[in-house]
Amino acid sequence: MTPNRGASRVVITGIGSVSGYGWGVQALRQGLRSGRTAITEPRIFDTGGQRTHLAAEAPEVPESCTEGISAWKTLSQADRFAVVAAREAVDMADLDATGPDVGVYFGGSTAGMVECEEWVGRILGCRPGSPHLSLLASQQLSGPGDAVARFLGVSGPVQGYSAACASGALALGAAIDAVRGSEVQAAVVGGSDSLCLLTYAGFNSLRSVDVEACRPFRADRAGLSLGEGAGVLVLEDFDRALARGAKPLAELRGFGSSCDAHHMTAPHPEGDGALAAMWAALEDAGLQPAELSAVNAHGTGTTHNDVAEAAALTRLMGSDLCSVPLLAPKACVGHVLGAAGALEAVVTVLALEDGVVYPTPGGEPADPDLGVDLVVGEERRLADDAALWMSMNFAFGGANAAVVIQGWREAGA
Repeated sequence: MTPNRGASRVVITGIGSVSGYGWGVQALRQGLRSGRTAITEPRIFDTGGQRTHLAAEAPEVPESCTEGISAWKTLSQADRFAVVAAREAVDMADLDATGPDVGVYFGGSTAGMVECEEWVGRILGCRPGSPHLSLLASQQLSGPGDAVARFLGVSGPVQGYSAACASGALALGAAIDAVRGSEVQAAVVGGSDSLCLLTYAGFNSLRSVDVEACRPFRADRAGLSLGEGAGVLVLEDFDRALARGAKPLAELRGFGSSCDAHHMTAPHPEGDGALAAMWAALEDAGLQPAELSAVNAHGTGTTHNDVAEAAALTRLMGSDLCSVPLLAPKACVGHVLGAAGALEAVVTVLALEDGVVYPTPGGEPADPDLGVDLVVGEERRLADDAALWMSMNFAFGGANAAVVIQGWREAGA
């Protein structure tokens, strides 16, 4: 991405979510403000053969969320998360998404895998029922984004992104470029992933899952906790949004991405790739590190990732890091994999609206060796009503992405 010099401004006019806290952004906001985690024992599959037994599973869907979605029964769980979150975001933005001037940009990593597991189980006779091919309809990684486009009637570009845990964030970057470049007038951008046994068993086999709810940046951290859900944002050109009477929620100031080119599963120990993405986002926004008000960290809770991320932040901010409050939302909603970048961007918008840094569940202070100001116990109010947040996501394969989001009040002046 080229620096944002003279480019049109991009604002967020709607958000939607599904998470372990519930269906909708109000459930997400209430959960975040409560300081409790949504990580508990999942119902979707038996964890008896695994070494850990926790995940942040979305609760049963309220009947109100399925109303008006005629294809509900044929959608995969990841499709359902995506469609419900997208409808909420579009309704909030009061946007007519039909036609060629709107695009869909969506990230993910599991798509219809849980339905594929059901199909295979029926083939093998391990599960009751016949193996209908309909269970494979959303197996392709583009499934959730395609489902959103069909439901909303979008006839502009529909693009899918799969780069592990950076997928949703990279979709966000592509959508920013599309709006700035006038490829679309508005973008419905997000990510969606559902829990499945393949992913759960895979991370357990790597011994990267904590037996307790994950504890990012804590001295006794022992791994991540998986989650599921979706995050969706409506992005628009600033002038176009105001002309149609839309109320911006926040402004997307900058985006940056990079690759570690270091290891398939381990981050660069000094955070080289993460640092490059963060610098790129700041350059795109025309900002300096000292101007950041808060950080929404990748914060998986694994030993190596937290060290590498803290090292990158220290190199970026120097001694200022200890005075910049940090949130690690994966301790709240688990690691939603390809949806993480989008859902955590929604978390950032909510934090900006509330003017606070939400507490990271767990209570214990941060590992003093990491040098980060992790907010725990109670939320912390930010004095600046147009605060600047950086939200980051880093992935297997070394993919990194960072976005800078600013509160709207003064940003829109």
